[in-house]
Amino acid sequence: MSNLKLAVALCLIGALALSAQDKDKTEKLAPYYPTPNMVVEKMLQLTALKPGERMYDLGSGDGRIVIMAAQKFQADAYGIEFDSDLVYQSNEKIKKLGLKNAHIILGDILKQDYSKAAVITVYLLPISNDKVRTLLDKQLQKGTRVVAHDFEISDWTPVKVVDIDDDGEGRSHRLFLYQK
Repeated sequence: MSNLKLAVALCLIGALALSAQDKDKTEKLAPYYPTPNMVVEKMLQLTALKPGERMYDLGSGDGRIVIMAAQKFQADAYGIEFDSDLVYQSNEKIKKLGLKNAHIILGDILKQDYSKAAVITVYLLPISNDKVRTLLDKQLQKGTRVVAHDFEISDWTPVKVVDIDDDGEGRSHRLFLYQK
């Protein structure tokens, strides 16, 4: 792991630890750290997302992955987010854009049904990816594609790994594509 990625991971873990102090009944699996739009597009391209396919973004933050999936790829896009302020902001953007195929759900990503998913996107910490993996192992249908941003999903073998050397902001990224 590069020094920059290690520093980002440590910052994310630190932010997660701080947020755990005011934890309510829903476990926070990652801090809000938006994915650059250029990386969002590469994530969705990597999954070969097709019009009408159902996709889920686990921990959807400001909804940018869901919005791009619905707008640019014409997917039936769902985001799961437990921060009510981010859900409100995302839904306001979706309403303003008039997107009927974009949906943000206020909820716990570990308590959802993903069995109808064609694509799943995640940008979670490694320990959180392990928690999600257990649920996805039980629910995903054969052929479902999962793309993880920066952190691998342990015990899964990626079918493709893509390195993005510079996101335009001087940071590199790694995408891991998995197929059930």
